[in-house]
Amino acid sequence: MKNLKKTDPEIYNLIKKEIRRQKDGLVLIASENYASQAVLSAMATPLSNKYSEGYPSKRYYSGNEFIDKIETIAIERAKKLFKAEHANLQPHSGAQANAAVYLALVKPGDKILGFDLSCGGHLTHGSKVNFSGKLYDFSYYGVDPKTELIDFKEAREAALKFQPKLILASTTSYSRTLDFKKFREIADEVKAYLMADIAHIAGLVVAGFHPHPFPFCDVVTTTTHKTLRGPRGGLILSKTKDRLDPKGKFTLAQKIDSGVFPGIQGGPLEHVIAAKAVCLKEAMKPSFKKYQKQVILNAKIMADEFLKHGLKVISNGTDNHLLVIDVSPFGESKTIQDELAMAGLYVNRNAIPFDTKQPYNPSGIRIGTPAITTRGLKEKEARQVACLMAELIKNISSRRIKKQIKPEVKKIVKRFPIYEDFQW
Repeated sequence: MKNLKKTDPEIYNLIKKEIRRQKDGLVLIASENYASQAVLSAMATPLSNKYSEGYPSKRYYSGNEFIDKIETIAIERAKKLFKAEHANLQPHSGAQANAAVYLALVKPGDKILGFDLSCGGHLTHGSKVNFSGKLYDFSYYGVDPKTELIDFKEAREAALKFQPKLILASTTSYSRTLDFKKFREIADEVKAYLMADIAHIAGLVVAGFHPHPFPFCDVVTTTTHKTLRGPRGGLILSKTKDRLDPKGKFTLAQKIDSGVFPGIQGGPLEHVIAAKAVCLKEAMKPSFKKYQKQVILNAKIMADEFLKHGLKVISNGTDNHLLVIDVSPFGESKTIQDELAMAGLYVNRNAIPFDTKQPYNPSGIRIGTPAITTRGLKEKEARQVACLMAELIKNISSRRIKKQIKPEVKKIVKRFPIYEDFQW
């Protein structure tokens, strides 16, 4: 770090400030977590220097004998952890993992049935401003207006009418359990591929606290930096055989690999793949299951506390690591997000089912517990944090309340520090 400080003090100081920000605030953004120092160490290596287009033992550059071993270990760990027949660790992000699957299984203009964005879907699940919505013909299923749970009757009717080639079982802000068996029944009825995007719930899945997408799904995509608590990156898991093209020239696994390289990417980020291997090993430890159990307990406690304070929690609770709150009765979501951040409480604004507001300033905020659980917060502290948040949300214009909350957040942060031994 001394070299960076001497070479570029401007960047060095900004990085130092960002590290301090992470240490001094409570991250309640469902898609963020704190990677271990072992994961960070793997990323900060000269592996970043190596070009490795292709796959282990099939590279287009020389000098990959050690890179091949690292990537092979990562692949085998992913297959074991997720009970998958095939794994590809090369996608740079979850978005690129999804792009690679689309490229592998459908053609531009083909029909895909996705989860409505306002109900919990992701940009890459068919948003008109995203590549997915621009290149493919998307239709959507949503949630029941009363229960705010996925409406499988609507999903089946939509599939029968639309006749998609691919169906997505996915979530980015849906707080309930995904029933992959029901999705598979619909996919079989219309002879479509079934893909699960478990970017948010991957850690819960491997720990056994959420139903597993296999054997129901053909392909599964995920990120490695949310509940999996690894480096920022993507991962694709799949079956080997192609059930819809069993006599085809290529297997499903081959199609997926070709979709990644040369389909959408060139050289993979091998320093990140090494970090992915480390996080996958960490996820195999008994302590990881204990951690995921606490993530869910903390989320349930927070949902309960918000309800007690009279705030509307979408679907009236949560089964996983996140929840969405309707804050529209109390003000603009962007204002509320910004005021929470000033108090050291970091969330993100989010659409709610059937939202009538614009995406930049929707009706809700999304709250997640992976990062605060990594810090060591348990039920008591989770309830305290929710109480602080509820008080600020309900009194968003009160200077007195804001002045009271920030010191309380600092007390919690001090009791549950992160990266104490991190040298910078």
